[in-house]
Amino acid sequence: MHAFSPAASTTRAGRSPALAIGATAFAFLVTMMGTTLPTPLYSIYAQELAFSALTVTILFAVYAVGVVAALAVFGRLSDDVGRRPVLFIAVALAAVSAVLFLLPSTLPVFVVARVISGLSAGLMTGTGTAAVIDLFPPDRKAVGGMLAVAVNTGGLGLGTLSAGVIADVTSSPLTIPYAVNLALAAVAAAGLWIFAPAPATRPTWRIRPRRMQVPASIRGAFVTAVLAAGTAFAVTGVLTAVSALFLTRYLGTTSHSMAGLVVFLTFLFMAAGQLLARRMSTATAMLAGCLGLVPAAGLLAFALATTVLAPLLASAVVLGVAGGLCLNASLATTVERVEPQLRGGVSSAFFAGIYVMLAVPAVGVGVLARFTDLRAAGIVFSALVAALGAGVAVAQLIARRRA
Repeated sequence: MHAFSPAASTTRAGRSPALAIGATAFAFLVTMMGTTLPTPLYSIYAQELAFSALTVTILFAVYAVGVVAALAVFGRLSDDVGRRPVLFIAVALAAVSAVLFLLPSTLPVFVVARVISGLSAGLMTGTGTAAVIDLFPPDRKAVGGMLAVAVNTGGLGLGTLSAGVIADVTSSPLTIPYAVNLALAAVAAAGLWIFAPAPATRPTWRIRPRRMQVPASIRGAFVTAVLAAGTAFAVTGVLTAVSALFLTRYLGTTSHSMAGLVVFLTFLFMAAGQLLARRMSTATAMLAGCLGLVPAAGLLAFALATTVLAPLLASAVVLGVAGGLCLNASLATTVERVEPQLRGGVSSAFFAGIYVMLAVPAVGVGVLARFTDLRAAGIVFSALVAALGAGVAVAQLIARRRA
């Protein structure tokens, strides 16, 4: 069986690879769920703590900063000490974040909780992706990559949907979602302890932040992959930044489940996009995905301009399919192609790039909304990310013709 770390690793007697994959994927899922729990609740926080659109996007930004910081500083840690110890740290940070959200709501506590949530996501995104792929044999790495993206995006989607539903059916919408996530984190930690493969040698905990490096053999593919998947995340950033407040302020929707559903649809259809990508070549999937991001952004802009729900939901669906195509093709041409001892670092570098592209337009919407309004800001940035998607697609077409 393939180890979490480059060095040989051991599993507990009688444990099957399927249980190790299940435990790792579950920990990945739970950690990512915790990062999106606040998304459908922002309208409640806006009332209780007087959050403006800018405040919401700043909170989104500090989360992204935490993600990128963890990826940049500790992105190669799991290549040194093994996957399982880093997975434990990621789950523990997710639990700490949940505990902070359970404290009385204040803006400083919220900021700290979001930063820690970002750190947990950063550690889990890079290490979890490498760990899941490691557990599959060489001829099934593509399946491992697809599973890694599925639990990543599935966790993000389930976090928003579950928090929204809980907020609608309980009297404690700002506590129960985090209490449930805290319990799930405890189960995830137990699963990792029992089933995940441990390094054969004792980890040497020398924290040595190192510059993330991408092997020269995949550098060109890596740039294309980050631009393609990053553009999908950029459109997602705009959608996430505007959807919850747009539903409550402009459409008069009181359902928090609806706010969660919009984001959930995006990540649900990312899974569909991955399945579709398996029927195509990676080059075709990446090109189709980038082209699909243009109508996704266009539908979002149309929804904001006309104040209509249907195109907003359609935008989430189209964005999900296109984003799934981009992510699947991007991982296939980068993380799945490198040796195990480089996989953690390359995975972290990849996700650091796309999370930067996720945060910039989301923050831009909040800043511009201060000078105009939320709808106008969303329309402007929808146009910008649509142009970016078209540009990446054109660049791929030119490169294919020259090849």
